[in-house]
Amino acid sequence: MIKVSHPCRILLLFNPLIVSTIEYGGILSIMCLGLTVTYQTTRVPNFAFADFAVLGMNASYFTFILFHLSSTYLSLPFGFLAGGAFSVTMYLLVMRPLIRKNSSIVVLMIATLAVDIVFTGVAENIAYVGTAIYGKEFIHAGFPTLLDAAPLPDVKVLGQEGLLILSPALLIVTTTAMYLLLTKSKFGIAMRASIENPNLAKTVGINVERIYLTSWFIAGGLAGMAGSLFTVWDGMALGIQSTLILDIFGGSVLGGLSSIYGAVAGGLLVAFTENYILGELSINVSPTFGLLETGGASMIVLIITLLVAPRGIVGINWKRLRPGEHR
Repeated sequence: MIKVSHPCRILLLFNPLIVSTIEYGGILSIMCLGLTVTYQTTRVPNFAFADFAVLGMNASYFTFILFHLSSTYLSLPFGFLAGGAFSVTMYLLVMRPLIRKNSSIVVLMIATLAVDIVFTGVAENIAYVGTAIYGKEFIHAGFPTLLDAAPLPDVKVLGQEGLLILSPALLIVTTTAMYLLLTKSKFGIAMRASIENPNLAKTVGINVERIYLTSWFIAGGLAGMAGSLFTVWDGMALGIQSTLILDIFGGSVLGGLSSIYGAVAGGLLVAFTENYILGELSINVSPTFGLLETGGASMIVLIITLLVAPRGIVGINWKRLRPGEHR
């Protein structure tokens, strides 16, 4: 997903492609991190995960415009809550009943795809109804429609666009917080126990359902928060989740779908491929490389990963790849 910042907004030491890659890398990695959390709990790839991010986008536009926020970034908590609430609702109404019926992974995957299809229509109605009811406020703010909305305004931080600093900073904070939560807290211990052996976890007094609900809320919240950042990076368009889910899956599968570090690394690599590499090829070689922008590059990365390293980059024995090592 290539997006080039306006020349007057970029850091002079970087070219626009590098700036765009840094910004989108942080956003995408947070989304990949959230998908990894949902996969760890249910072991099912969630094709509706990008919908959580779209709800975060909607929440940002509505709160920024209707609450007259002084900064777009003040809408991040609303994006987190919107994504988390929808994630929990999906788990309670769709995933948990199917899991209790011992449904196969295929059935669960199809269910997540069905949720995504239904949500696409709902999202369109949200855009139509919202802008119809609050038409004057949206038009006055410069956003006559959410079907293809321009980016929300950024702020300046140390003389530079805020997203260039906030996106990687928020990624670092989020990754650190998730690491501490999953490895240094009682919740993390209970979550690992619930994932590895739910029945045994119940026998020792762990509320497995509460663990799953909390995990899905956090995962959806991360997607919603990242979606709020996305509105500053590239605005919002109808059906954007169809492109986003390709990037999210590409990064998560590249990272191994089971590691928070892998999710971050995978997201950064996909963002680098789609923004910087494709951008350079489109500019210096042929504009046709831009055709791979809308998820094409992420799918190529995903296919190569499945063929070469099915467990992702975290599953590669890097020591055996060193020169001189015996295989």
